[in-house]
Amino acid sequence: MAVHARGGDRDGYEPVQSRLVSPDQAGDAAALARAYRDRAKVAEIYVADLDAITGATAVPQDLSSILSAGLPVMVDAGAATVPAAQRVLDLGATRVIVGLETLTSFSDLGAIVRATGAADVVFSLDLRDGRPVTRAGATFGRDAPLVVAQRATSAGVRSILVLDLGRVGRWYGPDLPLLQCIHDALPDIELLAGGGVRDAADLVGLSRAGVAGVLAATALHEGRDLGKGA
Repeated sequence: MAVHARGGDRDGYEPVQSRLVSPDQAGDAAALARAYRDRAKVAEIYVADLDAITGATAVPQDLSSILSAGLPVMVDAGAATVPAAQRVLDLGATRVIVGLETLTSFSDLGAIVRATGAADVVFSLDLRDGRPVTRAGATFGRDAPLVVAQRATSAGVRSILVLDLGRVGRWYGPDLPLLQCIHDALPDIELLAGGGVRDAADLVGLSRAGVAGVLAATALHEGRDLGKGA
């Protein structure tokens, strides 16, 4: 079931109602994947397996219905070890996302990068209202976002997704100063951003800040035109 993320309050997520699909396809992940391809013309699909991320299941969900759309898929299924990351790739994901939220240590992140190759790994710098989101007891939860990003690149990461859960599904706009700061400090990484994207003007601002790719969901579901900024 595809759900509409809003503010990181996962208990309140409901099936996606989207202008991209018919009302009877609410929450239909496969229908949404096809609509992203045919109507939104996206280049890649982002999947967050919330059951796996929260530990409700130890096995990532099958991706075949989403992969049938024929687009590359990056997947966050809570992978924090080499075997877990490899399982996600074996399911057909083009890239595995290793999220700060579920990461145990940066040495584990480095092991994943070495085992799979940097091209297959995206590090998700998970934030809530600008503050890192980490596992209970993780010492790096006190680090500033830029420091976390730098530690990830030291582990071999070459792609970083800055994802602010507090902005997801809300019209706050992206955190351009933070993204610009990370880009200026780490100009050679692929910088991706998620959370708060409202319109084409936001995409223009993100591009100027050095962002190479953007997660967009609510704006697409509500029929906003992002084309002029893409």
